[in-house]
Amino acid sequence: MVQTNTQALQAKPVNFKLLLLRFRTIIALLAIVVIFSFLSSTFLTVENILLMTRHVAINAFLAIGMTFVIISGGIDLSVGSILGLSGMVVGALIDVGIPLRMFGVVIYLRTWFIVIVGIVVGGLIGAVNGLVITKLNVAPFIATLGMLYVARGLALLSSNGATFPFLDGDPALGNTGFPWLGEGNILNIPVSIWLLAVVGLIAVFVAKRTRFGRHVYAAGGNERAAQLSGVRVKSIRASVYVISGALSALSGLIITSQLVAAHPASGETYELNAIAAAVLGGTSLMGGRGTIGGSIIGAFVIGILGDGLVMVGVSDFWQRVIKGLVIIVAVAIDQLQINASHVAAIQEERSGTPAA
Repeated sequence: MVQTNTQALQAKPVNFKLLLLRFRTIIALLAIVVIFSFLSSTFLTVENILLMTRHVAINAFLAIGMTFVIISGGIDLSVGSILGLSGMVVGALIDVGIPLRMFGVVIYLRTWFIVIVGIVVGGLIGAVNGLVITKLNVAPFIATLGMLYVARGLALLSSNGATFPFLDGDPALGNTGFPWLGEGNILNIPVSIWLLAVVGLIAVFVAKRTRFGRHVYAAGGNERAAQLSGVRVKSIRASVYVISGALSALSGLIITSQLVAAHPASGETYELNAIAAAVLGGTSLMGGRGTIGGSIIGAFVIGILGDGLVMVGVSDFWQRVIKGLVIIVAVAIDQLQINASHVAAIQEERSGTPAA
């Protein structure tokens, strides 16, 4: 018995390869920060850090929603279009209101209510995605690809392709204050950063500490086993698309607020940034594995990389090439981690020594 306890207390061998793969996102983020701090003297100034974090927040909201979807075993290609449509809905409500021609009046809503309407619109579109996928058994890739075109088309139709400008509102109509969402500060920190902190903490709590979060992982990890355990897989999968749609709408509202204008093309290709951030953060495209915190760090990698490339004068064309390579490398490294974990598990089984 003494010998057994002594062996159990012995230091476990550390698999450095697995550790490097597991913390790859943090290592990549630190490397990017170090490189660009040498290339640009203004990169690590407080003003630039806050500016970059504001940019990151937009992709981080998308990445959080995408993480829930991917963990559950799905994919959402419509997040960029939902972002654009929600922004146009808000822009229309502020700029032209709700015309009631039969009564000859126009209704203008309060700003706080307009924000809620914009988020609800995103959630409803996400609900449609979820219903099409779970009730009609349409593959998530196809269903959300179709919604990508539908939502973008509706955004263009809402203004015939034009922009809703000057969304400052009118004090007489009670719809002022919308720009504060994207440009305002609380304790000298942008509102969008506070929102990211709040949403991020809630998402982490939901994923790790709630029954819903556990069911999301179960649905993506092994659908059949989850069903036998009493998990309502279809309901869970429908719900994560609602979350993704609502967070996409929140991103759309922040962008629209920052620009003080709504453009129907806002958010084009943003779904790629969201997927890249989630995968960089360790979310498996096979489902069942991933963390909210990892995806937020992945969003920082994508966002800071993009801003850093702009600051050092890299052309937009090369930026697209680099981002594409980052996505490919991220997926390849994810596969390496899976393979390394399998090898470590086999070695542990053969030797009887727990792997790191």
